[in-house]
Amino acid sequence: MTDAYRVVLGLGKSGLSAARYLASLGEDFIVMDGRDNPPGLQVFRQEYPHIEVLLGEFNEAILHDAEEIIVSPGLYLAEPTLAKSQAKAIPPSPIEQMLQHCRDLGVSVIGDIELFARDADADIIGITGSNGKSTVTELLGLMAEYADIDALVGGNIGTPALDLLAEETPEFYILELSNVQLEVTESLSCYVASILNISPDHMDRYCDISEYVESKMPIYDDCEIVVVNRDDEFTWPHEDCEADEFSFGGSEPEEDEFGLRYHDDEWYLAFGDELLLPTSALKIKGRHNWLNALAALAIGYSADFPLPPMLEALEDFTGLAHRCQWVAEHQGVNWYNDSKGTNVGATAAAIAGLAEGTSGNIILLAGGLAKDAEFAELTDVVEQHVKTAILFGQDANLLERALCDKTKLLQADSLVEAVRAAGQQAEPGDIVLLSPACASFDMFKNFEDRGQQFCECVRELLHES
Repeated sequence: MTDAYRVVLGLGKSGLSAARYLASLGEDFIVMDGRDNPPGLQVFRQEYPHIEVLLGEFNEAILHDAEEIIVSPGLYLAEPTLAKSQAKAIPPSPIEQMLQHCRDLGVSVIGDIELFARDADADIIGITGSNGKSTVTELLGLMAEYADIDALVGGNIGTPALDLLAEETPEFYILELSNVQLEVTESLSCYVASILNISPDHMDRYCDISEYVESKMPIYDDCEIVVVNRDDEFTWPHEDCEADEFSFGGSEPEEDEFGLRYHDDEWYLAFGDELLLPTSALKIKGRHNWLNALAALAIGYSADFPLPPMLEALEDFTGLAHRCQWVAEHQGVNWYNDSKGTNVGATAAAIAGLAEGTSGNIILLAGGLAKDAEFAELTDVVEQHVKTAILFGQDANLLERALCDKTKLLQADSLVEAVRAAGQQAEPGDIVLLSPACASFDMFKNFEDRGQQFCECVRELLHES
């Protein structure tokens, strides 16, 4: 080990990609993980037997002497920032304290996106926001494909950004970026950058909504074009931003804006005065998905993607698993899996979006880990559209407290029980929607596991009836 070495902290998906990247460059580095047996350990040791891996309690002396620490976002995603600890008078996070001490000693603390940004040799389209960023990122990738534009898609979704560098250099990198990835990024310079929307999320980490918003703002640093949601001021860059600007939103668009227009008893995606596509032609349903479509169109247009193939891709796009995913229809009841709805804003959007397309009512399945969420923000949309809410998981009582006088409430001890209760409550024309407004880790491996188990429970229930 030389005097100038790096440490990859955390052997998760992004940590593994960082280690692979550094190994490909012949860099000197150590891997650390606080777990005794992280999921990717055996594969990593087989592939890189010469790389030292330290498990269990972190060796801070090694961290203090490192030139640079590449930290995995999952390591501190739910840890309160030092600002929150100070403002709320709560004990500081040991991880945050450790990383700050390293910074104080002159050690650079970065993430995988910083490594990527230093080496990427193509235009970057960066997408972040509270909700819809995975859908918009994948949709934009499909639009590029239909337009015969060479693009690679990854980041916080699918392929880690650093793994994309092993491919032939494309015309564009299209990246979904999370707040915690952006926190430890300094050199990112996007060609096009967009914050799609902001609603309270990760409030277990941030002091308040302002600190959360600021965690997203590095995506606009040194970018050439920003694409903003004109209906959401939180997505707007700081006044000193000199980038060109495009916008999308749910209002009627003015010249060179994307938005919605109502024409002949139907809503249309529109560009200025031009009607582009009726929303009825979309396979992705709900107003929130109309906004996702408009965001992708605005971002693609700003990067000079041609409109006709973008619209063709949009008509063919079926959406992503666990994002308002249609599961089944039985006896006039439609079942939807929105397990990715891990915050209040996502669930409110899913309820409102699906309510526009039904004459019936919604039965909501919600609950899990609250992440310090303010469930009071669900009250209006629940009162308007939800006839029964079936609550489960660790923080079901917090949801019950917020919604107690807004709709009929039931509690379930498991997801299986919640699905069966929904089947008993549902009538023809109704929608049963799993959109938990909570994280999944109290009962499931992740939101994908929760969504898959929901789909299995639904299929079993319908098979029995």
